[in-house]
Amino acid sequence: MSTPLDNAALQTLFTEARTHSHWQDKPVSQDVLRELYALTALGPTSANCSPGRFVFVTSAEGKAKLKPALSSGNVDKTMAAPVTVIVAWDPEFFEQLPRLFPFGDARSWFTSSPELVKETAFRNSSLQAGYLILAARSLGLDAGPMSGFDPTKINAAFFSENRWQVNMLINLGYGESSKLHPRLKRLGFDEATTFA
Repeated sequence: MSTPLDNAALQTLFTEARTHSHWQDKPVSQDVLRELYALTALGPTSANCSPGRFVFVTSAEGKAKLKPALSSGNVDKTMAAPVTVIVAWDPEFFEQLPRLFPFGDARSWFTSSPELVKETAFRNSSLQAGYLILAARSLGLDAGPMSGFDPTKINAAFFSENRWQVNMLINLGYGESSKLHPRLKRLGFDEATTFA
């Protein structure tokens, strides 16, 4: 695992990859979404806690439930995307730790601290969202992560029975590259980093 990726792989994942807002009218199969989750699930989380939960919104009914929660700037691109992933976190993720992290009583770390549960779940589900984007790119999909939604509405519409909490949304599909804006600037090394 110490061999660096070749330039083609780096282009796919980073240097040529872009955030997409316009989508081809081309579906993403459930088989691809299953493969996407299988790759995402392999990404590391603290104590293998894996708090991320994923709702693949692909149906007209699902998009109709999602639409009232979106900010106006996110409506058109989300309705056009073949898939919108609701990345959520499970406030009871620690109940799975005896199975996921069998090296000690990791469950007990969380049972008396709602603050630690929320912090751990939000942080690690955010990591898992990043893995999902990279996994999507590796499978030939494009991604468009978003804030710009009402979390209360999404939680009520999708999670009233299981208490999951939305973290972010990610549109997935096959992007319309001809409609991309020029790549935006990034902070330079000396602006965003330091040594200690």
